[in-house]
Amino acid sequence: MGGKEQEFVKEAFDTNWVAPLGPNVDGLERDLVAYTNSKHAAALNSGTSAIHLSLIMLGVGPGDFVLCQSFTFSASANPIVYQGAIPVFIDSEKDTWNMSPEYLEQAILELIAKGQKPKAIIPVHLYGVPAKMGEIMAIASRFEIPVIEDAAEALGSSIDGKACGTFGQLGVLSFNGNKIITTSGGGALISESEEYINKARFLATQARDNAPHYQHSQIGYNYRMSNICAGIGRGQMLVLNDRVNQRRSNFEFYKKSFAPLEGISFVNELPGFNANRWLTCILVDPIKTGGKTREDIRISLEKENIECRPLWKPMHLQPIFENYPFYGDGTSEKLFEQGLCLPSGSNLSNDDLNRVAEAIGKVLK
Repeated sequence: MGGKEQEFVKEAFDTNWVAPLGPNVDGLERDLVAYTNSKHAAALNSGTSAIHLSLIMLGVGPGDFVLCQSFTFSASANPIVYQGAIPVFIDSEKDTWNMSPEYLEQAILELIAKGQKPKAIIPVHLYGVPAKMGEIMAIASRFEIPVIEDAAEALGSSIDGKACGTFGQLGVLSFNGNKIITTSGGGALISESEEYINKARFLATQARDNAPHYQHSQIGYNYRMSNICAGIGRGQMLVLNDRVNQRRSNFEFYKKSFAPLEGISFVNELPGFNANRWLTCILVDPIKTGGKTREDIRISLEKENIECRPLWKPMHLQPIFENYPFYGDGTSEKLFEQGLCLPSGSNLSNDDLNRVAEAIGKVLK
């Protein structure tokens, strides 16, 4: 917490405005618009809700095809199945670990040839590192396919000064408890389109028609954020830049510490890219480490009460998604096999960081 959250929450209690919606929700939406330089924002109860509403507004339904990054958390793909649609998983490229423009284009061409033009594309800015949005948007524009930009891990990241989440027709943010800032649980949808955001707010409040009685002409959802959670978010927005700086400092510390070690590498920023470094991740190449693997490091750190986790297991390898189409060359599989997320919290002390570095050094030396 940054220190100001309680003031906004207290204001909600003092004004007896605790239930969903209220001044803090409006204020958080204004803060997000100002920070991302988007035109409109809707505060919701999760990033998953934002993806789900985006698919609904784009008319995705049963039997439709949606192109989704394979190397991501399942929340990027689950809403596709909520709609009865078919996820088509796209492999990563090696520069950013995000959606490969090459395999994205290949998938589109093959699906169109079968009369199955995709209804949407969902790239992800993994671990806060921007995807190659210039190439992805060019492909999407050429084939006239809308983009739902999953920036759940990338608030504070940008490309050439343009905020992640503002390249696609719809941008998704998350304020889950593990994100760079949190509302305890929550998310948001941002867009240049006022129509999309108004429709999202309507659907997220049970799609209640404008009538003096309760009338519903569409299926709605209980997806709006509460005034209390939004109050926490408003306090968090005040320290977002500090959090980004702290996470980037963690990354620089690890990169410098591991520079002398053979077989440890990081995902670097492309020119013009600015990553919030939500998590610092490493790849461990056992050929160069004398046979030491990602698992050797993870298990050794676990014994010292230091929690690390493998990178995301690709969606096309997950039991629930393994029968869906996949386009790629195995890049994401290799990343999963060799990748490890290091402790990256904004509140890590120098002693904490040194402890992690020394523990990894012991394994590799």
